[in-house]
Amino acid sequence: MAKAGKSARVPPDRLGKSIGLKGLADYLGLSPATVSLVMNGSAVADTIAQETKDLIFEAARKLNYKPNFFARSLRIGRSLTIGVMVPEVSQGYNATVLSGIEDYLLQEGYFYFLASHRFRPDLIDEYPQMFLQRSVDGLIVVSTTWRRQLPIPVATVSSHDEVQGVTNIVLDHRRAAEVALRHLVELGHRKIAVIKGQDFVPDTEIRWNAIAAVAHELGVPISPKLTVQIERNSPSPEQGYRVTQELLASNEPFTALFAFNDISALGAMRAIDEFGWRVPRDVSVVGFDNIETAAYHIPGLTTVQQPLRKMGKMAAESVLRRLSRVDNEFSRIAAKIIVEPELIVRGTTAAAPVPRKRSTGAVQSR
Repeated sequence: MAKAGKSARVPPDRLGKSIGLKGLADYLGLSPATVSLVMNGSAVADTIAQETKDLIFEAARKLNYKPNFFARSLRIGRSLTIGVMVPEVSQGYNATVLSGIEDYLLQEGYFYFLASHRFRPDLIDEYPQMFLQRSVDGLIVVSTTWRRQLPIPVATVSSHDEVQGVTNIVLDHRRAAEVALRHLVELGHRKIAVIKGQDFVPDTEIRWNAIAAVAHELGVPISPKLTVQIERNSPSPEQGYRVTQELLASNEPFTALFAFNDISALGAMRAIDEFGWRVPRDVSVVGFDNIETAAYHIPGLTTVQQPLRKMGKMAAESVLRRLSRVDNEFSRIAAKIIVEPELIVRGTTAAAPVPRKRSTGAVQSR
């Protein structure tokens, strides 16, 4: 096991200045290879004495060590950058997936370029070429329809298109529909409303098909009159708020609402509250994604959890793993990785309300 030749004491002429790998190695009396293994977190560094690693990190901090990424990229023949395409960056789905991507890339010493396309077809077409012009080593595409083949490794999250050489990370939407709807049915709900996502979001169709199929199997088919759809390209709760207002104004009775995502569920609850009903006393609400704010709403939102951070990490890991293949066979590999959802039960779901009688004697059912 390698040990440092002397303690890390900062020379006066180095104060306030940065130092490179060779200078750091010379100062410690170690080989540049040993210092590189430790600073890059290589698995081989486990064979190096902890005392030596501690001295290396201490000296790196005191000597203001700056890694030369340009030299490293020339040495390994890569730019050490990854392109990432997302619809937009805001609270919720995309931001959580992105955090998983970022965590893994930073851990592995990679930078990334981020581009938001806002579902504009022209930008979705242009951005991949722009990334290639900037010599990215790979590309990660989030919640975007993807049918292209590129000469670099590509991983997608929730894109659902099978493209040769592209790894797709997707949720088991049928299982997601099953855990949510079965929960509502077991609570006695039979009239369930659904908020669908926008047509241009890849998850929308596959999730709706899963919900419709599972609801039919459970004996609670979703009425078209209880189905509303978000139209605008906006991550605001206002979209769920507006379509729920339309649903309530129709006077079609329902006792539960399954929203496309947590953001729209929060907007839906605002509309329900303004209508004079209470969640979950009058209407149970289930969201989708389990974003961080879902647990802090009052009441806490019952939701289907997607392991979004994990999905982002898996996408980044897939791209870097393919980069490590010396035979470049990634262009001939197609893969789909299916992740499992989990129902997180909080305070927005409860037993279906008992039908009430109006003063006229007619039965009112919600």
